[in-house]
Amino acid sequence: MVDSPPHSPLFTFGVIADIQYADIDDGYNYLRTHRRYYRSSVQLLEALDGWSRAAVKPGFILQLGDLIDGFNKPLAASDRALETVLREFGSGSAEVHHVWGNHELYNFSRDRLWGSQLNSAPRGSPRGPGGRAYAYHFSPHPGFTVVVVDAYDVAVLGREESGHEYREALGLLRRHNKNEDLNTPPGTKALLFVMFNGAFSKNQLGWLDSVLTSADEKREKVIIACHLPVHPKAADPICLVWNFDDVLAVIRSHNSVVCFMAGHDHDGGYYLDEDTGVHHVTVEGVIETPPDSNAFAIVSVYEDRMELKGSGRVADRVLVFPQHDHDTEKR
Repeated sequence: MVDSPPHSPLFTFGVIADIQYADIDDGYNYLRTHRRYYRSSVQLLEALDGWSRAAVKPGFILQLGDLIDGFNKPLAASDRALETVLREFGSGSAEVHHVWGNHELYNFSRDRLWGSQLNSAPRGSPRGPGGRAYAYHFSPHPGFTVVVVDAYDVAVLGREESGHEYREALGLLRRHNKNEDLNTPPGTKALLFVMFNGAFSKNQLGWLDSVLTSADEKREKVIIACHLPVHPKAADPICLVWNFDDVLAVIRSHNSVVCFMAGHDHDGGYYLDEDTGVHHVTVEGVIETPPDSNAFAIVSVYEDRMELKGSGRVADRVLVFPQHDHDTEKR
């Protein structure tokens, strides 16, 4: 195997978040503070063209969730909207890894998603840890692992109301949020306990811990992809995973994680966890990007860093990997 020249990345990938396409007129977010461009959000060809014109074309795309908007459901347009967006993605050559967000679960049940093109887990993969979560990992290059996790493993969205999983999630939500409308944040610091968020189950946390343990032992670098952010300084608190502190505890107990990428907060965000060196990147949402702009990126990965080249609202970043004296031991 011939080593890559120093100036050439080991591999590249594209990243995009919160497209939320619907064939409806522009509107506003829940608080009516940000305009949403539902119909024009499908103009993905700009992103696809940008990726295809890159000096090194991305080997895969991370689509960080909320591909189509929940407004499609009452219009009986969910399947049509999904076909429209997937047709755009299909015009590119790179493999797409789809993360599930709250809008996927507004439109489809989890069982339906398992049988759809939004299930991008490798063929033959089990149905996630404990048979509950949509979570898997793959290696785009020797020494690197990408882990796709499920922020709605514990959630009321996508669950049958008569089922145990629904009742369990609803009980957790109502312990923190006493509002009649569970999408209205509680008047406390627990803003994240709203229906459009969710949590990692104990099974998924245990699975993630085992994946990262293996990566530590192999001295691999790990990139985690999720719809919901997990670091309070990388996004608005209302957008976080319910048990973000448990997820952070798992990440911080390992040396292998270098970057956690998420969507959901359409304004985007970034934070370097100085204790661990992990970069938390929240990618700006396409849905709140004016038609004359863009919101996507291409990421070039080297031995010691990731270089994120943003387009439009997404800023350029150089994400230097943390250095550890004993990568095989937990922090």
